[in-house]
Amino acid sequence: MIKSPPSPQTAAPPRLLTIAIDGPAGAGKSTVARHLAQRLGYTYIDTGAMYRAVAWAALDRGAPTDDPETISALAEGLDIHLEPGDSDDRGTRVFVDGREITDEIRTPEISSLTSPLSAIPAVRRRLVALQQRLGALGGVVMEGRDIGTVVLPDADIKVFLTATAHRRAERRRAELAERGLEVSFDELLGQIEERDQRDASRDVSPMVAASDAHVLDSDPYTADEVVDRILIWHDEASERR
Repeated sequence: MIKSPPSPQTAAPPRLLTIAIDGPAGAGKSTVARHLAQRLGYTYIDTGAMYRAVAWAALDRGAPTDDPETISALAEGLDIHLEPGDSDDRGTRVFVDGREITDEIRTPEISSLTSPLSAIPAVRRRLVALQQRLGALGGVVMEGRDIGTVVLPDADIKVFLTATAHRRAERRRAELAERGLEVSFDELLGQIEERDQRDASRDVSPMVAASDAHVLDSDPYTADEVVDRILIWHDEASERR
């Protein structure tokens, strides 16, 4: 009796990489992460939008924002859903309990409230668990403030983008002006410096560069030049696998 040879097994496709991009507000993380994901065909995940969604829900529902227990319970019950944007200007569409709030979470009021609420341990645990599920399969570019240190500590590529507070305030003011919002430069600069201090000094998941991160000052570069630099690191990481 002649036995048939075993059927050849199809090799599993190589796992796509995970890319973590961290840094302070206004360093260009969102633009760089969005463009990078488009170039690679990866999924872009804006974790900051998720924390903004919690801040928006707290204001929308009149929750006492100085009560951590109430905010924690609110965050636990929210259905936060992200979808790819329908244009380059809308990198991520954000939904809470089925309602789109993409534009509503980009106001100075939400920006000011997001940082203190994101420092609540239970809020971070809830959203970090969701972010880790989103990044588990690879093929993602995830940006925030603690991605490389807490959310995806084993990310294949870690980038920490920096920029001067002055330059970041200029960028933020231009973004708001495009949405028809006029805010004074000095006010924005003060908010950014205050948020930097809070994010870097908080007890839970402080904003710091991972020890194995590529630290890059974005001031002298365009977003596309930063993306080109990260693509080189991506190719190098791919070859090492």
